[in-house]
Amino acid sequence: MATIREIAKIAGVSPATVSRILNNDSTLSVTEETRVKVYAVAEEMHYMKKGGADKAVFKIGILQWFSAEEEQRDDYYLRARQGIEDYCIRNSISIVRAYRSDANYREVIGNLNGLICIGKFSVKETRELISACENIIFIDMSVDNREVSTLTIDFKTAAREALEYLYGLGHRKIAYIGGLEYASGTDAIEDSRKKAYHSFMKKNKLSVKGLVREGQFNTASGYEMMNELLDEGVAVSAVFAASDAIAYGVMRSVKEHGMRVPEDISVIGINDSEMSRFSEPALTTMRAPAYEMGQHAANLVYAMSKLSIKTPLKASITCELVERESCRKVTR
Repeated sequence: MATIREIAKIAGVSPATVSRILNNDSTLSVTEETRVKVYAVAEEMHYMKKGGADKAVFKIGILQWFSAEEEQRDDYYLRARQGIEDYCIRNSISIVRAYRSDANYREVIGNLNGLICIGKFSVKETRELISACENIIFIDMSVDNREVSTLTIDFKTAAREALEYLYGLGHRKIAYIGGLEYASGTDAIEDSRKKAYHSFMKKNKLSVKGLVREGQFNTASGYEMMNELLDEGVAVSAVFAASDAIAYGVMRSVKEHGMRVPEDISVIGINDSEMSRFSEPALTTMRAPAYEMGQHAANLVYAMSKLSIKTPLKASITCELVERESCRKVTR
């Protein structure tokens, strides 16, 4: 079994710091990065406190809709998973990971204390998962079943606020560049961002003709969709991109068409991914707290099991505007 001194050597901190972190000493002043690193090393080395062998290990399963490769291309789901894992590490909770693309994922998630499902699942898959683990929560997906807990990001309000921001800057020709998602290859999922866009444009008596494009939630697709819109000669002063990844592609397309962001076309995204601060120009976006959503989900599953809570919870987390450099006021 690993010792505190061995963990300290690998983590690059003192044994005293490791001891205080693992004993949840609230008076210790260290960075969150150091705290998470110590927990991660302790888990990897299978560290167990004295007397811990007599206690049953609490196991939480993480089932992801995305494949491992897709997760690396869009850090929204990656941050949600990291939020779950960091909470589990801090609370000495064992983690079982699986992707829906894994052939044996049903066996991997069997016999767990709790299960967190990330992403979009079909009605059939949802029923199967509920049967597999009664202490379950779906995040980033609304489930009609009243007996199931869900935790989502309020993208509908975020989209409306993003559009209100652009409208307040004087923009009237606002394009929507979004993505299509399918729960099981064929079950199309209604996007609340697109729905909010149409509602906003209708309410403000603004035309959407030629201004809507839908592809995939990645940079390459955003680039292709914006190329298509600009090549068709559609007049646009601003773009509301359904994700930051799409927005990066949009900005590249604008540049290659001999125009500038935001001088010629303003761009706003949703997510506030790590790259948003470093894009050129830095991307204005609606921050979607995916990491916090993951932490809340892990806490809820843990609490529901420990307290025998059976009442389901339907909750959503709000986004906030992060103003940077990719939007500007219309000058007439």
